[in-house]
Amino acid sequence: MWRLHALASSSAPPGEVEKAVEDEPEPFEEPESVTAPAVTLRRSEEPVVTTEPPAPQPPQRQEPVETVIEDAPAPSRLSLDFEDIFGRRLPIWAGGITLAIAGVFLVRYSIEAGLLTPQVRVALSFIFGIVLLAGAEMAYRFEDRVRDERVRQALAGAGLATLYAAFYLAGTQYELIGQTFAFLGLAGVTALAIFLSYRFGLPSAVLGLVGGFAAPALVGGEDANLPMLALYLALVTGGLTQTANRQKRSWLGLGALAGGLGWGALLLLGGDYDFSDILALGLYFIVLGTLVPALLDIDTFEQPVRLAAAGFAGLQLAVLVDAGGYQPLAWGLYLLLGAALAWFGWHKPGMRAGSAMAAAIGIVLLQLWPSPDPLFFTLVAASLAALFAGVPLGLLRLKDGGALEAMSVAAVTLAIGLVTLWTFETYDRDVVRLAEGVGLLALAALSAAAAFVLWPRKVKGELAANLASAGLLAFLASVALLPDVALPFSASAIALGLAYLLRERANDSRSLASLLWMAAIGTLLVLPVTDTPFTEIEDLWQGVGEVSILSFLRWLAAALPFAAIALVRNEGQVRAAAEFTGGLVLFAALAQLLPPIWLVWITAALVVGVRFVLPKRSFAALALIICMALWAILPVGEWLSEALRALAGEPLLVTYLPSLRETVGFILPLAIALGATRLRIASYFEQPLALFWFALPLALVVAHTLFKQLFHLDSLPDFAAKGLAERTLWQALLLAIGWGMWTGLKDRILATAFAGAAFAHFAWFSLLLHNPLCAHQAVGPVPLANLALASYAVGIGALVSARLWWPEWRRATDSAIMALATLGAMTLLRQVFAGTYLDTLPMSQTEDLLRSFVGIVLAIAFLLIGSMREERLWRIGSLVLMTSTVLKVFIVDTAGLEGLLRIASFVALGASLIGIGWFYSRQLKAAPSEQ
Repeated sequence: MWRLHALASSSAPPGEVEKAVEDEPEPFEEPESVTAPAVTLRRSEEPVVTTEPPAPQPPQRQEPVETVIEDAPAPSRLSLDFEDIFGRRLPIWAGGITLAIAGVFLVRYSIEAGLLTPQVRVALSFIFGIVLLAGAEMAYRFEDRVRDERVRQALAGAGLATLYAAFYLAGTQYELIGQTFAFLGLAGVTALAIFLSYRFGLPSAVLGLVGGFAAPALVGGEDANLPMLALYLALVTGGLTQTANRQKRSWLGLGALAGGLGWGALLLLGGDYDFSDILALGLYFIVLGTLVPALLDIDTFEQPVRLAAAGFAGLQLAVLVDAGGYQPLAWGLYLLLGAALAWFGWHKPGMRAGSAMAAAIGIVLLQLWPSPDPLFFTLVAASLAALFAGVPLGLLRLKDGGALEAMSVAAVTLAIGLVTLWTFETYDRDVVRLAEGVGLLALAALSAAAAFVLWPRKVKGELAANLASAGLLAFLASVALLPDVALPFSASAIALGLAYLLRERANDSRSLASLLWMAAIGTLLVLPVTDTPFTEIEDLWQGVGEVSILSFLRWLAAALPFAAIALVRNEGQVRAAAEFTGGLVLFAALAQLLPPIWLVWITAALVVGVRFVLPKRSFAALALIICMALWAILPVGEWLSEALRALAGEPLLVTYLPSLRETVGFILPLAIALGATRLRIASYFEQPLALFWFALPLALVVAHTLFKQLFHLDSLPDFAAKGLAERTLWQALLLAIGWGMWTGLKDRILATAFAGAAFAHFAWFSLLLHNPLCAHQAVGPVPLANLALASYAVGIGALVSARLWWPEWRRATDSAIMALATLGAMTLLRQVFAGTYLDTLPMSQTEDLLRSFVGIVLAIAFLLIGSMREERLWRIGSLVLMTSTVLKVFIVDTAGLEGLLRIASFVALGASLIGIGWFYSRQLKAAPSEQ
């Protein structure tokens, strides 16, 4: 650009060249950048005019041009230059601020020293401010000489600050002029500041308005006029906001808003407010919380700024309400704040978050209200509901209301209802509170209306919130209108209504489904809360003391919401949980009406009915079974305890077992219920375990307890006389049941289980613990036909049954059969010599010899059986028994014999050995290929 002007000077007169040079520096921001090229071009003007040939360019002309071009980006480099910042820029601004402060301190000094009268002080303040503004104007008019716009900006800022302080002193400190003139003066200075910001630039407005904020603090004063000060601060804040909007400087408006709110906090420190103070401060806070944020033009963080402004203004106004003793004026101002926020929110969506913040503060303030007048409290609460719930409802219905408005309706109505109950202690009074009940129903209507508006929309969380609010408020209304005993009915009705309303939408929304669960669980929680003596709870554990149909209906009402969820929901787990919980509560309802035994039997009938009428509702049956098990756990535990002691060897007497009442009343119905259900539970096996299998051990407990009543062994002598007979008959019954399973069901697993139980019982109790050979147990006086024969027959029968049902077990069962047959034969032989009790007489020599004879006979019998059945195991068993007998004869029997008896013994033994050997050799020749 400079090069073009230099070239153009060859064809232009010198005057035009100088004019062009003087006009050119305008594109540069800094005056210094303009001065250098202008001087350079003037010095290069002489050769251009006097030299006739314009084409050749002397080298001296190029150097200044290149220097100016290099200085063009100087502003970006000078922004970090220490010398430029602290030597050229900051001193001018600091000087302007210092002049403003000097004016303020000059006034303060005159006050403290008593040099001047108040009139003179104020007049000097005005003169000083006007002089500063005049200096700024002169600097503006003679810009070509001053060549620095910051001079006029600093002077204008200092003058504005001084004029602010002057009007403040005249109207507030000395009361030289009335409040009306002070207001006009302050408004005029503010208007002047806005005007000068366009004439002198943004820094002028910043300095002036910052000085305006600082003037009250710097000038001071003991008795401040709060209304005038509030008006003054409102004008300062508003002027700065308007300036920020016109200058497109949002940060300036944010600073004004912050300064105004900060001054508001300082103004609240005084306390002891009269009517005018409360009115002025309240209006000031309303302006800061509504008007200023609404007028502030910001591009970013619009929502947080307006939310914060409404929040801080609401908090300050709440402090004012509290400090003012919750007077109608203070509450009216807060409601005016809410109305202003509602109005702006209706027209500007960005202001709606502030209304929600003010709602929260107002509700907290309502809760903190000590001992309010009921009528006045009702008016305030209704106004809050209308502003912060009614207006959002209107936005939902008539305009573009969204999630914020929907949640505001739900939260505000519910919060006001809870505060109302808390304030008047409705929770602690079981009396009818008509006014509160009606008010709560009105609040519930607002939430219900919001839910009605939201119903066609595809919103789920907001709909659930408003339905929850409406339902809870309706229940709280019932708390105020109904006695405590009736509250479960109202809660159940609300929960059932929600279930019916959401019957088609609950499966598609987790929030709506959760609402149904909260309603059902809330209904259940109402029961213990309204049962202050806890008699209904005690009936669950101890049995009903007095039949109460009302208690039954209360618990039945609590069970119905869970049944409704089970009918509405489609998911397996959710429906199962609802069925299970409903079954538990239904059992508790029956417990209020029936004695324990009737309760368990009726429950068992319900389980059977569910099994056949509603087979898919098995989890309800499971809940009922668990409740029955709680009643049966004590008698079953008693039986198990005695059974363990019996396994250790202690006689099991009938007096140790559960009574017939407990067995038939609690254990038997539980076994029936388990047998009826078809529910399967997880197990360690690949397939889930059917629940009805648990009925078998319970049935055995019942059968065993009933069986013990037949012999009724209640003492040790009875146990010695009839213990073997009782055990043998019990084992025979188990074996018979096993055969019944086999013949009727063809289920060898069940058949083997019962047969195995019979054999285990025989082996543990009759062979090991209470064997008649060593224990005092009666076997009967008749040889052979006695209990010993029957006992061993049952044991051998169980082994034979297992051999029949499981042929692969043949080796084990046959070995056990031969062993039991041998031991049984010895027991029968012992009975012949000892009589009923086998442990009373010592063994004689004859009996001992006959034992050897019996062994030989059994060995021959085993050999014949093995031969006829062609089973080598029996023949081996015969050889083992024969060998043992021979060794006994040689080692034991012959040692005590003499003469002919010894000879006869050896002859018989020899003949037996020869005969067995001959017979065995023929069997081997007859079947050479068996092995």
